[in-house]
Amino acid sequence: MSAHTQPVAGKLPALTNGPHKKRLGVVALIATFGGLLFGYDTGVINGALRPMAAELGLTPFTEGVATSSLVFAAAFGAMFAGRLSDGWGRRKTIILLAVMFFIGTIFVVVAPGLSTLVLGRIFLGLAVGGASTVVPVFLAEMAPYEIRGSLSGRNELMIVVGQLAAFIVNAIIGNTLGHIEGVWRIMFAICAFPAIVLFFGMLRMPESPRWLVDKGRTADALAVLKTVRSEDRAVAEFDELTRPNAAKKGRPQLDWRAIFKNKNLLKIVLIGVGVGVAQQLTGINSIMYFGQTVLVESGFDESAALIANIAPGLIAVIGAIIALTMMDRFDRRKTFITGYSLTTVSHLLIGLASLTIPVGNPARPWVILTLVVIFVGSMQTFLNVATWVYLSEIFPQHMRGFGMGVSVFALWISNGFLSLCFLSIVDAVGITGTFFMFAAVGVLALFFVWRFVPETRGRTLEALEDDVRTGAIYIQK
Repeated sequence: MSAHTQPVAGKLPALTNGPHKKRLGVVALIATFGGLLFGYDTGVINGALRPMAAELGLTPFTEGVATSSLVFAAAFGAMFAGRLSDGWGRRKTIILLAVMFFIGTIFVVVAPGLSTLVLGRIFLGLAVGGASTVVPVFLAEMAPYEIRGSLSGRNELMIVVGQLAAFIVNAIIGNTLGHIEGVWRIMFAICAFPAIVLFFGMLRMPESPRWLVDKGRTADALAVLKTVRSEDRAVAEFDELTRPNAAKKGRPQLDWRAIFKNKNLLKIVLIGVGVGVAQQLTGINSIMYFGQTVLVESGFDESAALIANIAPGLIAVIGAIIALTMMDRFDRRKTFITGYSLTTVSHLLIGLASLTIPVGNPARPWVILTLVVIFVGSMQTFLNVATWVYLSEIFPQHMRGFGMGVSVFALWISNGFLSLCFLSIVDAVGITGTFFMFAAVGVLALFFVWRFVPETRGRTLEALEDDVRTGAIYIQK
């Protein structure tokens, strides 16, 4: 084990309670409204798709286009916003994303046809992708290393809270106002409110102290730290932040060419891409986007499926809360391995249930719903929160937004292709073949984590950066 991998506990004064702790909590709450919007905008399509398709005359293919347009746009939003936040600042970028969330919502709500709808979904996708990159980075850079996992993981909690809110709103509106033409527009209109909160809230939030130090604004960085740390802790952290920065002064932001010239930086980007893609290929977002369709296929009628669909959303929130309590207690690698083991078994059981319980058997929809809930719970408890936390902390400061953007770009691209093809795959091979396919991918993900993914828990971002540059982070304990 390299000397670089020794824990840093003891070098900094211990965390204390006080106004600074409450201030940090408020900063995290406001920033994670970006996650709430991410969750609502990706989850609302689950219940809005069928009435939308009926009103606008969408075909199965154009339903896929309407759904996946957000996801593919999110891939480019992740790249664009990650790079933008490295140069322009985390805070300003999040404010811009709030504006894009609002504009996208307006376009979707007033859409007279597919083209305007897709344009609105593209705006929402750019904002969703940007939020998925910038908000976790902002939280990781604001957090003390001891609670970095649980603080930055709050964004994933807000994502699933947003998805659950979308499922509940869909169920209530769909079952009370379903007779009204354009009911899906009401479902989408709701997300204008958190966009407004995010915009005005972030106007009062500070910039990331690490970004400020990286830009040479050290006095501003110390002032921010003193609002979210005790006095002695703020000064000690500031000293640690500025020490490595002296050696990096004037170092430009990295692009692909610079990364390809450094095997350690290239390797960490490839690991980030692998972690992001593996999470998506569990099929979690296929359940979140098309859960109602899966449940109808399993035997529920449409109204019952809309209500039953709340169960995966609820268990996702419960799993995220459990995950936050674990993030600073259990190693990231062990969490990943546990998660992929459980989700792979869940996929196998869903496939077997679909294969062995005949269509028409009254137990079939309930068994499949139960197994889907177990899958979502496993995913949320061990993989979703851990994935976003991990991606927010593994990259060096001067390429963090870029590295996160590349990883999340790959994550969203894989999500997009899966969203575009999922209904066709279910139509071609049924629930059985679809979930057996997910199980096979889960085995590959387990091998990838075991063989390549390094540990990051219990380290400052500066210590992790040193280990990435020297390659010490790749030496497993």
